[in-house]
Amino acid sequence: MATVVLVRHARSTANASGVLTGRLKGVHLDDTGRGQADRAGTRLSTVPLAALVSSPLERCKETARALAAGQPKPVKIVTERGLVECDYGDWQGRPLKELAREKLWKVIQSHPASVTFPSGEAMAAMSARAVAAVRRHDALVEAEHGPQAVWAAVTHGDLVKAILADALGLHLDQFQRLHVDPSSMSVIRYASDASYVLQSNSHEGDLSWLAPTSRRQPPRTGVVGGGAGPSGSAP
Repeated sequence: MATVVLVRHARSTANASGVLTGRLKGVHLDDTGRGQADRAGTRLSTVPLAALVSSPLERCKETARALAAGQPKPVKIVTERGLVECDYGDWQGRPLKELAREKLWKVIQSHPASVTFPSGEAMAAMSARAVAAVRRHDALVEAEHGPQAVWAAVTHGDLVKAILADALGLHLDQFQRLHVDPSSMSVIRYASDASYVLQSNSHEGDLSWLAPTSRRQPPRTGVVGGGAGPSGSAP
């Protein structure tokens, strides 16, 4: 079972100004975002990444470069079109406070699986391609580096929530119940029997328990009673 660390890109200039960026080019991390990305890179520095995959948009690639800079050994950043932001169509580039007055806004909150953005993408299609991309890369990483391998995927908020919802077995209509902040990390382990969310919307804390070693086995999942945790030892 390989392990993926999902990273939402750090804060961008559009996040700070309250604009729905979508796939607009030229949107970069702001000063706060660059600091967030650097701290995320430091936090992941104790976890050697077998692969680092990113959405092709600038704000994700800038975040991915900060993660790569913190790695003990060089890691190549691979761009993945399946992790690109949702195509918000005619909503792209508009202020969020203006969009909140649209009738479709309430549907997005209550029944997102039914939503297709005007001249844009269906949220169900966005979810399907994002999940497929992550599961495909996860299988490739495990095949090449083994079941203890850890890799990272840098993408966008709605995509992280959709991938988490899939891993938790939730319908897409429930994905708005999940919260994912800029530069936060969520950890999923895919197994043959199920997928397991080990962490969600995490900002701080030691991640060295994820690092594979010859002595440490991956945390057991689905243990009756909850198990002893990543630092616990079996009797």
